[in-house]
Amino acid sequence: MAKVGIIGAGSWGIALAVLLHKNGHSITVWSALADEIDMLNTEREHKDKLPGVKLPDDMIFTTDLEEAILDMETLVMAVPSSFTRATAHKMREFVKEGQIIVNVAKGIEEATLMTLSEMIEEEVPQAVVTVLSGPSHAEEVGRGIPTTIVVGAKKKATAEYLQNLFMNDVFRVYTSSDILGIELGASLKNVVALAAGIADGLGYGDNTKAALITRGITEIARLGTAMGARFETFCGLTGIGDLIVTCASMHSRNRRAGILIGQGKTMEEAMAEVKMVVEGVYSAKAAMGLAKKYNVQLPIIEQVNQVLFEGKAADEAVKDLMLRDKKIEVSDSGWEN
Repeated sequence: MAKVGIIGAGSWGIALAVLLHKNGHSITVWSALADEIDMLNTEREHKDKLPGVKLPDDMIFTTDLEEAILDMETLVMAVPSSFTRATAHKMREFVKEGQIIVNVAKGIEEATLMTLSEMIEEEVPQAVVTVLSGPSHAEEVGRGIPTTIVVGAKKKATAEYLQNLFMNDVFRVYTSSDILGIELGASLKNVVALAAGIADGLGYGDNTKAALITRGITEIARLGTAMGARFETFCGLTGIGDLIVTCASMHSRNRRAGILIGQGKTMEEAMAEVKMVVEGVYSAKAAMGLAKKYNVQLPIIEQVNQVLFEGKAADEAVKDLMLRDKKIEVSDSGWEN
């Protein structure tokens, strides 16, 4: 049995807390919101974000960050990306040398263009920072629906330790050393999912969705390989796998927000109606910053930015994508003379 601290009591943090508890581990969950902790302690259920998933009596909920970190073998960082740096900064004084932090949030910091693991390493340099990602809606993981995911770490032994910590008969965990590729796939797929939702809101069909998914993963892989990530990562669970589920499912807050934008709502109105953090909005500008830095074209993500932040009509964005200069799909097609 391991002692695990869950930093963040949103839907994903609670779902992983339930999973790890079922695996026999001792779980303490932290939230900065006193009302949220009171509800979890009283109701033994997150009625707002994960209704119907009952929480065991011996799971501890606290607003005391020190209590959730000290003596824990592993920390699961499950706060939204926009709060990752501030939370990591507060954690620094309590994290001991070599303590493992598993980041499960998805995003890129707009101001620095850092991935979340890079940000956590900067704020908590004494920690061993790892990532867990893949096609995994909290609503399904919390109910024990079979899910497959990837853990990324710099050392094989660390990845295998976490594989054993999380894995069970309904939660299969693969290992990888490509932390950068995992995080880029995880964050940029949210931007493409906004585009997929916008297309749904406009009333487009399966053909459009398939085009956005396939050309979207091409954009993500193009940027990722330019930054040094491995192409194979974008063909796997944290690339095309996560992109498919986020573009297709109504569990996806990014797709739901995109649908509302496609129906004519502003970004702010869509985020307010979804009532959860729409990570793709925060990653969209950062993606364009990375595209400029690495001289990479991201036409779908560029159009999403124009819709979100420049007031461009969604149908005009689609038209501009369709009327781009003619291209070939595969550069080494091997034409006959």
